[in-house]
Amino acid sequence: MRMLLIHSDYLEYEVKDKALSKPEEISEAQKRGRLEEVLAAFMSVEKVDEQNPEEVVQKAVEEIKNVASQVKAENIFVYPFAHLSSDLGKPEVALEVLKEIEERLKGEGFNVRRAPFGYYKAFKISCKGHPLAELSRTIVPSGEKKEEEVSEALKKEEELVSYWYILTPEGELVDVDKFDFTGYENLKKFANYEISKSRVAEKEPAHVRIMLEQELVDYEEGSDPGNLRYYPKGRLIKSLLENYVSEKVIEYGAMEVETPIMYDFEHPALKSYLNRFPARQYIVLSGDKRYFLRFAACFGQFLMKRDMTISYRHLPLRLYELTRYSFRREKRGELSGLRRLRAFTMPDMHTVAKNMEQAKAEFKKQYKLSMEVLRGVGLTPDDYEVAIRFTEDFWNENKEFIVDLANIIGKPVLIEMWKQRFFYFVLKFEFNFVDTLDKAAALSTVQIDVENAKRYGVTFYNEEGKEEYPLILHCSPSGAIERVMYAMLEKQAKLQAKGKKAMYPLWLSPIQVRVVPVSDQYIDYALYVAGKLEGAKIRVDVDDSSERLNKKIRRAEKEWVPYIIVVGEKEKEQNTITVRKREDGKQYEMQIEDLMKEIKQKTEGFPYKPRPLPLLVSMRPKFRG
Repeated sequence: MRMLLIHSDYLEYEVKDKALSKPEEISEAQKRGRLEEVLAAFMSVEKVDEQNPEEVVQKAVEEIKNVASQVKAENIFVYPFAHLSSDLGKPEVALEVLKEIEERLKGEGFNVRRAPFGYYKAFKISCKGHPLAELSRTIVPSGEKKEEEVSEALKKEEELVSYWYILTPEGELVDVDKFDFTGYENLKKFANYEISKSRVAEKEPAHVRIMLEQELVDYEEGSDPGNLRYYPKGRLIKSLLENYVSEKVIEYGAMEVETPIMYDFEHPALKSYLNRFPARQYIVLSGDKRYFLRFAACFGQFLMKRDMTISYRHLPLRLYELTRYSFRREKRGELSGLRRLRAFTMPDMHTVAKNMEQAKAEFKKQYKLSMEVLRGVGLTPDDYEVAIRFTEDFWNENKEFIVDLANIIGKPVLIEMWKQRFFYFVLKFEFNFVDTLDKAAALSTVQIDVENAKRYGVTFYNEEGKEEYPLILHCSPSGAIERVMYAMLEKQAKLQAKGKKAMYPLWLSPIQVRVVPVSDQYIDYALYVAGKLEGAKIRVDVDDSSERLNKKIRRAEKEWVPYIIVVGEKEKEQNTITVRKREDGKQYEMQIEDLMKEIKQKTEGFPYKPRPLPLLVSMRPKFRG
């Protein structure tokens, strides 16, 4: 079943004509109707619902009740709407399902109206327009064949009732549908995305065009969808990001480890945790045993910590792994370029803390660490939105702490609150990038885990020499490396849409300098300049092609090269260079040493890797047709 739930000032309809040869029989009074202050439930009953209509009715009623409780609606309009699906069920089954939904909602105390089935109807609706006002839901009976095993957490995630608020830096907690989003339009988009829970990408996001045009990353038809191929420039960017994040985490105080990517499906602790984590698994068969591919470094690090001897003096104790790769069997319709993948690289740190006070102190430090890491890849708080998620009890006991998180970021944040805890954590934050399609993707995240120490037998010795179960923080200071690339490229797509030049952060630019001789007779001087720059660990190449100067410059511009050096007779005689800077579009006469100094200052503190392609542009193959 497909449902579109719209919280409205009113909904009214009028029957116009028959849509079926044998529509539902109705009275004259049923040919028109109106309800005010109403939750309109537009519904399509599908073929798959015929497997278990009773279950579909039950799930639909629960969904409508949950939404009605959140928007405080007492009036429900059940409205048949075949246009939501292209795979409709039999009319007789659909009518019975809709009638049963109507009766059960009445039994729950709602004032319910149902529009006639099998007719063309004119209708008018006035949507209230707050973030909870438009929600889509898909209901599938459990009898349908599944592609993969689904964790209990993933099933429960669909059933959980969330309470949504906006928290201001001043500490005001406002119902999301009452918050004035003026000046916070990006936050409104993010709130709409989170509350609707619609992850399907209706069209290709802007970064896909860029990653293909720039020959960074491509789809791989020979693999499972969501597993990508990286060309030399893309691999360089990904590798530098991996090194940068790892260096930041190790500098923060984590010890780097390595763990397997495959685990026993029947291991008691692992199996229990699988059902507490909302992700789909890849299953691997080895003989008659089942294994699953990890979706994070949790499994290996928890098992490692279980076998360690840890004293309170060691705490907080941090282990870190860059998981190349982690695997989640995301739904195919949700796969979208670099935004959502089935195989991805996750920087994953887990911190053992002795108590909640130490855990909260670490949480705040890692919150700031995440801001610092994203700033290094060119993403500031203006570029992402913050979600903080917790239980109601945690909020009541730690209001000041949570308000301080909003204060640190300096702008309103989205709050998701649960009456009861189902997940293994009591507190979680994410920094979320909202892209050109108004879809959001989580980057950095930290969670305070209150379950898994006991589940895995992880303990530490306290001051009295007795064993205790610690708390565990899960931290990815950047989020998946691929998703950082996605956010960077989507940000540049937004700038392009405003007429601005797209740029990589200088330290990530695959080619930092291109030397363009005005003719073949100055290639020797171009190579001399390139040699000096390369000796200073600057990624440089030479366009030695026989094309005209303007075409060479346009090619460098299309590749987002930040510095274009043009050399000719004057530059060779004076031992100078003429430099076009992409950031301001201006041209400068410089000494080679001055450019080297400028680039070194701008890239100081970031990792370096050599040029990923041949020195001469003429020697490069095309990776895409």
